[in-house]
Amino acid sequence: MPIITLTTDFGIKDHFVSAVKGAIYTEFPDAKVIDISHEISPFHITEAAYIIQNAYKSFPKGSIHIIGIDSELNPENKHIAVQLDDHYFICANNGLISLITSEFNPDKVVEINIHDTIISNFPVLDVFVAVACHIARGGTLEVIGKNTQEIKTIKGITPIVNLGDKQIVGSIIYIDNYGNLITNITRKLFEEVGKGRKFKITARTAIFENVYQRYSDAINFEIEKSKREEDGKKLAIFNSSGYLELAIYKSNPKTVGGASSLFGLYYRDTVSVNFE
Repeated sequence: MPIITLTTDFGIKDHFVSAVKGAIYTEFPDAKVIDISHEISPFHITEAAYIIQNAYKSFPKGSIHIIGIDSELNPENKHIAVQLDDHYFICANNGLISLITSEFNPDKVVEINIHDTIISNFPVLDVFVAVACHIARGGTLEVIGKNTQEIKTIKGITPIVNLGDKQIVGSIIYIDNYGNLITNITRKLFEEVGKGRKFKITARTAIFENVYQRYSDAINFEIEKSKREEDGKKLAIFNSSGYLELAIYKSNPKTVGGASSLFGLYYRDTVSVNFE
């Protein structure tokens, strides 16, 4: 039985998430519904794409992913269903899918056209649920939409390589629960451009000259605990998703602060890597 996942910016205070789940179970009682996140910043397409891109791969092939971010239907924000990497994604054509498909070409994309039979100002509840349950029952995309190749793209968030392959200029695309800063610079790009050369990572006033594999690699455990630099130590790592991340060891944004607040860095701020 296919899994249906939910990713939205609805939060958990209001009734929206439970209403969507109720609608799924009403239409398809045997469904398995999993929450990816409902704490996406409102209308934050890039943040949603980062989370979904790194979560969906852990789900079984054939899983169906409902994405409720900036989903209100209008002439410039159509609804689409996408078959990609043996998964299905149901969302607005607002650029989000273009970020997820950076490594894969979609197998099929349809513009959903069942709106004439469904009157709604809550498309995630009514339209997206209907499409997800249709797919879960084994239905094809052609029944609920018409084929299209028009996927909106979001520009301006791709790293730039310049100065004769001596510099990568990237930006912060996500701030996690610990206040750590995830950039759009991948390990693959870093290694292809760097070719093992020494480097300096600069983000505002923060400078890093090492990239660790794990957070704890930044700590010298051979030094007596009371004398070593530990809590509050700044570090750069390639995180589990393969992106360059700027962090504070064992940070807590609610008490001592995280990399974002301590470095004064936020979404889309610049991070540069200069190679010797």
